[in-house]
Parts: sequence; structure tokens; C-alpha cells
Amino acid sequence: MTQLHDMTVAELAAGLKAKTFSATEVAQHFVSRAQADATGSFLALNPEATLAQAKAADERIAAGQAGALEGVPLGHKDIFVTKDFPTTAGSKMLEGYRSPFDATLVQRLADAGMVTVGKLNCDEFAMGSANENSAYGPVKNPWDVTRVPGGSSGGSAAAIAARIVPAATGTDTGGSIRQPASFCGITGIKPTYGRASRYGMIAYASSLDQGGPMARTAEDCAMLLSAMCGPDADRDSTSLDVPAEDFTKSLSADLRGLRIGIPKEFFGEGLHADVRAAVDGALGELTQLGATLVPISLPRTELAIPVYYIIAPAEASSNLSRFDGVKFGHRAKDYTDLESMYKKSRAEGFGSEVKRRIMTGTYVLSHGYYDAYYLQAQKIRRMIANDFQQAFQECDVIAGPVAPSVAWKLGENANDPVADYLADIFTLPASLAGLPGMSVPAGFGAHNMPVGLQLIGNYFKEAQLLNVAHRLQQATDFHLRKPEGI
Repeated sequence: MTQLHDMTVAELAAGLKAKTFSATEVAQHFVSRAQADATGSFLALNPEATLAQAKAADERIAAGQAGALEGVPLGHKDIFVTKDFPTTAGSKMLEGYRSPFDATLVQRLADAGMVTVGKLNCDEFAMGSANENSAYGPVKNPWDVTRVPGGSSGGSAAAIAARIVPAATGTDTGGSIRQPASFCGITGIKPTYGRASRYGMIAYASSLDQGGPMARTAEDCAMLLSAMCGPDADRDSTSLDVPAEDFTKSLSADLRGLRIGIPKEFFGEGLHADVRAAVDGALGELTQLGATLVPISLPRTELAIPVYYIIAPAEASSNLSRFDGVKFGHRAKDYTDLESMYKKSRAEGFGSEVKRRIMTGTYVLSHGYYDAYYLQAQKIRRMIANDFQQAFQECDVIAGPVAPSVAWKLGENANDPVADYLADIFTLPASLAGLPGMSVPAGFGAHNMPVGLQLIGNYFKEAQLLNVAHRLQQATDFHLRKPEGI
């Protein structure tokens, strides 16, 4: 029999429904793997709570009341608040924090029957492209432990690639689901902004943050996303009034007649040859399945980086002002008055990248600079969104690389944060436009490291993206491969 950790979400769900194994057996297996984790993926485990959830799942299965994902284990990015596990957002500022409630996405997946194994490492407050900004240490890429897993959802991607959990939640502000999925050779999807509730997701940039699923296959992501999506207007003002959808229904639809837009800006100078070769190979597979490649242009692609790194830090500056050492979070031990308590608490609690972005955001929002920077960035953001709508008149789906290169060495960009920022060039445009996007394994590049194919759809076209990804995975085996020794 295939080992439990080599099974996909779909396979585990089927086996649990058929009572081939119990949810308790599955939970014990994955908890043991998490306890032996050598990638630095996990920040918190609670075996007692996990096994209690699994026991409850077994009881529902026995009673014929099983949910669609009953008994299947997963990990949650430590940016989602949870009652049974501490939530830190990868920061010393929230060390030891316990939430009195679960995030909506956590609750919805629990309602579908999923069992939480633990909380997964991430860049502090989701600020980073390599998972090196966590206050609790970096995560290592299972394909090469000397390399980064991508960020900020690097713990989620690494844990799935290492077969420690079959699925995980992630968040994507500027590419933080898609880029680590690419670097670790798994599948991840960011839905349309507002389609999945942000309630209980610790905010970085509120107009950009979006939760989504990460797993090994498009089928798995479709199952998870079906459980995650749906309106949550009472608790999340940015939640869209769009009904939940079964994203598994059209996974196997024919691709004949599908027009795939290829933006010339995604294939220019800066894209490494090994990444291009893998992406071209995946596009070739899609043409064999009946799709047609259509040249398009997204002329403001290069502007996405300066626009994002004005808007996101500005929103972060506002969102992180609540962490002042008064009601919750880190409070300095030595201070003389209220002002010194604020200053020392924030100086001690926040890491260097978070401080950098808070300072940048405060600057661009300050008197005399708001119009020159923030307002101009918002205008260009609208132009970027319009570019996509123009492109979608010529194509159905847009495809290209997720990142210009494969995963780089740990510490390689430690003294050059801009290098990390530039790695987001291909993922930022879709985030700024609020469009759904995903990464699907497309092959391997230099140093035998994974490469992802990025798929971008128009608003609410997640089912179409998952269909394309699923058909590609039926024609290739990249998603089946795993790191040595796993």
C-alpha cells in the first residue's frame, strides 16, 4: 500500500471515506512526521488537540456524517489565528499569543472535516520572498536544504514538498502562495481578491492580502478552495457576495479552443534560461492538449514593483500600528513613560524587514509625499488592472513564469532586500489587479530545482485555472516527484 504521506488530499479523503484507515491513524502518522521535521516548517504543534479533532472525524465518519474532506490533515500558515494553537505571524511581537477564535478559513476547513496538524513558519507578518525573515529561523527547501523555499508561505510549501502534510493554507499579498509553490514544486492558488474571507488573517496589506490553498495537485487545491470560499460579509467587509462553488466539477474539461495569452514582458531580459525552458516545455504540453498560444502585452509589468512597494508598506504602516505593547503583543520590560514603552516595545518586537516597510509606508503617507507617491501608485494600479482586461479580450488565460529564477541560496540576498523584491516581478501584477493566479509544477531548472508555471485568470475564473492545471498534471509527472530522502 502507498504510504500515507505519499497520498494526495483526494486519495486520503477517499481512503478515509472507505474506512481503509482511520482519521486517528492518519493524524498520528503526520504528527510524527511533523515532530521529526528538519526543514523548520513548523512553529507550533499540539498533538492532543490534533488527535481530538481526528477522533471527532472518525465518529462523524462512523455516523455517516462525514464532510467532503473529513479526517484529512493540513497545516495552517501562522498568519491565521487559531484557538488550539498559538499564533505569532512569525514575529516576536506576538510570541505566545493565543486567539480566542478561529479565522474563517480555519473554521470552514474544520467544518469540512479537516484536522489541523500545526502552525507553519512564515516571513514575519508575511513580509518576504524567501521565508528568511521569520523571527523563529528560516525554512529550508526540501529539494536542497541550502536554498530558500520562497516566501512568505515558505513553511506551507516546504511542509507539503517534504510530505509532512498533504495540504496547507497560505496567503498571497504579492505572490506569497505562487512563488513558494514554484520553488518547492507544489501547486498553489490565490483566488480572486475577496472570494475567500480575510477574517482572522493577520493583516499586512489589506487591499492585497488573500488566503488560498496549497497542495501537491490541482485536484487537491480545487477540493480545498471549494471549502474555503464564500461570503463572510458580517465579519469581513472586503468579502465578496459570490456564492461558494464546487471547483472540482470542471477539472477534466477539454482544453481545445482555449486561448492562452503569453505576455512578452514575462519573457524578456532577466528571465533565466533554465526557467524559460521549463515554462516553454509546459506550454508545449498545453498546446498538445488543444490550447492555442496568443501573444499579448502587459505593458506596465515593470511598474508593478514600485507600485506594490509603495501601496503595501503604506497599508502595513497603518495595520501594524496596533502593535504598541498596550493590549496585546510584546511589551518592553524597561521603560520610563508611555512613549518610551511604545518605542522600545516596537523596536524589540519587530524584525528589520518589518521596520523597513513600516518606515517606508509612513514616509509615503506623510504630508507632502502622499500625492507624489501613494496617490500616483494607486492610479498606476488601476492602469495595471486595465491592462489585464485589455489582454483578456484576446485570450482566456494568461501564462508565464512565476519567478525569474529557481530558489536561491539561503542568505544570498541577506544584504540586498531589493533583490528579493525584484523576484516578485511576475506575480505582483495579478495581485495589484485582484485577479486569481496559481502556480503549477512545470519541470526543473538549474541545480535540479523545481520551476512553476504561473496561470492567471480573469475575475472569478478559478475553475478555469484549476482545469488547465489539472489537465497539465494529467499529461506530466512533475507533481509526482519528490525530494530525495523524503
